[in-house]
Amino acid sequence: MISNSLFDNTENAFKLKSDSELERAYFLFRMIANEPLVKIGTAVTRFALNVHLPVEGLIRSTVFDHFCGGVNEDDCMPVVDKMYDVGVCSVLDYSVEGKEGTDQLDAAMDKVNKLTYFAQNKDAMPFSVFKPSGFGRFELWKKVTEGIELSDDEVAEWGRLEHRYEKVSKAAYETGVTLLIDAEETWMQGAADRLCEQMMEKYNKERVVVFNTLQCYCWDRLDYLKAEQARAKEKGYKLGYKIVRGAYLEKENERAKELGYKTPMCGSKKETDENFNTIMEYILDNLDEIELFVGTHNEESTYLAMKIMEEKNIDRKDPRVWFGQLYGMSDHISFNLANEGYNVAKYLPFGPVKDVMPYLIRRAEENTSVAGQTNRELSLLKKEKQRRKL
Repeated sequence: MISNSLFDNTENAFKLKSDSELERAYFLFRMIANEPLVKIGTAVTRFALNVHLPVEGLIRSTVFDHFCGGVNEDDCMPVVDKMYDVGVCSVLDYSVEGKEGTDQLDAAMDKVNKLTYFAQNKDAMPFSVFKPSGFGRFELWKKVTEGIELSDDEVAEWGRLEHRYEKVSKAAYETGVTLLIDAEETWMQGAADRLCEQMMEKYNKERVVVFNTLQCYCWDRLDYLKAEQARAKEKGYKLGYKIVRGAYLEKENERAKELGYKTPMCGSKKETDENFNTIMEYILDNLDEIELFVGTHNEESTYLAMKIMEEKNIDRKDPRVWFGQLYGMSDHISFNLANEGYNVAKYLPFGPVKDVMPYLIRRAEENTSVAGQTNRELSLLKKEKQRRKL
C-alpha cells in the first residue's frame, strides 16, 4: 500500500545533492518563481551570449549544471551512473533546438543514432529520444499536415526526412533501445503522427521499439489513441505512447483565435488533468497492446497511476510501464518512485552551453507559468535544508 505522503520524503528526494547543490537549487527556484526576474534574466542572457560576453562559465555553474547533464554524452556519464545507483535511469536528450539546414538536420539524426548505439547494452539508458522538428523544417511539417501540395524540391526534402526517421528507428530496433519521439504544435503534429505510425507498423511487431507522444491538453487524443489501437490490431503490431500534458498551450490558443478555428486545447486545466488521467487509465487497461511512459510532474496523476497498477496487480517493475520527469525537477517524485521499485527515467538534456540556452530559457519560462509547481519545489528544498541542519 502506497502512502499518500510518499512524495514528501525529502531525504530520499535529494539524497544525490550535496549541501551546495541543494543551496543552488533553492536559489534557482527562488529566481524562477519571480516572473519579471525570469524575463529580465533571459533577455540579458540572450544578449550576453549573442555579443560573446564571457558568461558561459557562470551559466555552466548555475542553471546549466542544475538542468543539464553535461556538454556531451561522455560528460553526462557520472550523472547517469550516480542516478542509476539509486534506481533511476536516464534518457540522454540532445537539447539543441532551432536548426533547419539539411546538414544540421542530418547532424541531428547522426547524433540520435550515435546516442542510440551509445545506450546499447547500458541498463541505465533504456531509451533514445528526438523531436520531429529536429529532423525536418517546421514549414515542411506544417505543409504536409495541412495537405498542401509540395514542390519537387519539397518532395525530395520530405524523402530525406522519412529517411532520417527510418534510420533512427532501425538503429533502435537493432540495438534493443526504445525510441521516444516527442510531440510538437498541432499544426505540424498530424504529419509527425503519420510518420511515427509508419515506423511503429514496421518495427513494433516483436517488441515496442518506437513510442509516439500524446499531448493530453488536446481534447481529441483519446479518440486518436483508440483509432490507432484498432489499426495496430488489424495490422499486427503494438503501440507505445508517452503521455504528457503539453507544452504549447498559449501558442495553440492564440493561433486558433487568430485564424478563427476551434481550439484543439481542452477548455481548462481541470479538463486537461481529467483527459490525461483517462488516457493513462485506458492504456493501463490495455497493456497487452499499448505500452506506457507516464511523463508527468503532477503528483496526483502519479499517485493515481500507482493506485491503478496496484488494483490491476500490475507489477511495479513491469517493463511496459515507465514514469519520467525532467532532470533538475520533481526529484521528490522520481527518486521516491524509484525507491518504491517503479521504473523511472529522467530526461537528461545536454549539449554545448550556448546551443542549449533556448531549451533552458523555455524551461525557466514554463516553470514560471505552472501555478504551484515552483512553490512546491521551493518548499521541499527548504524542508530538506532544515532536516540537514537538524
